[in-house]
Amino acid sequence: MEKCKISILGSTGSIGQSTLKVISQYPAHYEVFALSAHTNYEKLFEQCCIFKPRYAVMTDTYAAAQLENLLKMQGLPIKVLQKESGLSYIAQHETVAKVVCAIVGAAGLLSTLSAVEAGKQVLIANKESLVMAGDFLLAIAKKTGAILLPIDSEHNALFQCMPPQYIVGSRPEGVHKIILTASGGPFLSMSKSMLENVTPAMACQHPTWKMGKKITIDCATLMNKGLEIIEASKLFQFDASEIAVVIHPQSIIHSLVEYVDGSHLAQLGAPDMCVPISYCLSWPNRHACGAKPLSLTKIGQLTFMEPDTDRFACLNLAYEALKLKNASTAVLNASNEVAVQAFVDGQISFVQIATIVDKVLQKYCHLPANTLPEILHADSVARKHAIALTHFSKQLVNL
Repeated sequence: MEKCKISILGSTGSIGQSTLKVISQYPAHYEVFALSAHTNYEKLFEQCCIFKPRYAVMTDTYAAAQLENLLKMQGLPIKVLQKESGLSYIAQHETVAKVVCAIVGAAGLLSTLSAVEAGKQVLIANKESLVMAGDFLLAIAKKTGAILLPIDSEHNALFQCMPPQYIVGSRPEGVHKIILTASGGPFLSMSKSMLENVTPAMACQHPTWKMGKKITIDCATLMNKGLEIIEASKLFQFDASEIAVVIHPQSIIHSLVEYVDGSHLAQLGAPDMCVPISYCLSWPNRHACGAKPLSLTKIGQLTFMEPDTDRFACLNLAYEALKLKNASTAVLNASNEVAVQAFVDGQISFVQIATIVDKVLQKYCHLPANTLPEILHADSVARKHAIALTHFSKQLVNL
């Protein structure tokens, strides 16, 4: 049996590392064709030594030179490529069957687009690509035959609960509503006044999942769930009014599908990203991935509650952006990325993340998003305005 060749975009992040963990369990099934990272050349070098891909891509020029030197010293014949062109090359290579898109943020859009244009099986963990340009990507996928498989635990859960032979990007027959679950993040019980004093270190302590800094802070503001609402809308073709969010602190039920007859199908499992990754790699079959078995009796109880959109305004902003259409979701994503980084850098407070996103969204929600240049323009102007606002953080309330 010929091995399935895989390119992993963003292999040094949490999703990339989990993907390699799953792949390593099935050396007869999968071959790592290419790996990529931005600046973490030490980690990528370690991965190259273990998996020996044909190509390694560093989008940072200095990091690329460092990696190339390390590989030469080790005597590994791995070709090092650079920048966006390198990502595009490994995403489109004719021998690659599956592309794992795990680059965080808007930085992952163009390489995801390359994989879709090449008609690959695209295992997508980069939700920002769908938030920014979901309609655009899906339209191209229909032309090229690319298959999108969602890695995000919630969207993977929804995918597993869909009718047989369901294809992502179409409206599932017989489904009335989809329900995304959320852990609630580290500040679920914190008062609104206390949120004023939240620090980046506090926001990076997620109670359930181990993830990168940006996505963990998004979970703390509930913006991550907001982005997932938009992602779900694009992947499964549902309007904002047909997508609900339920706080579920145990993170055992990963999402639910409500059918027209009142039936609810849910996907349950221990919080382990190897499960959705394994399902996407082996789809339409299933492989064991080493995940811890679920014991409902040890868990004891599962609890649910409505999200508090007064304390966590980002959730409503995502719903608003989805309803406004045009480039609103791209603007939402861009301004949020800037605001989160400003919070990490100590320029703004935790609660000002939502304030900045709101102001940028209102200003640029009308911009068109029918083409890639229009989408990138909306992203650019939103970032510039958000950066300007962070410089006036003490006056944000009055701006």
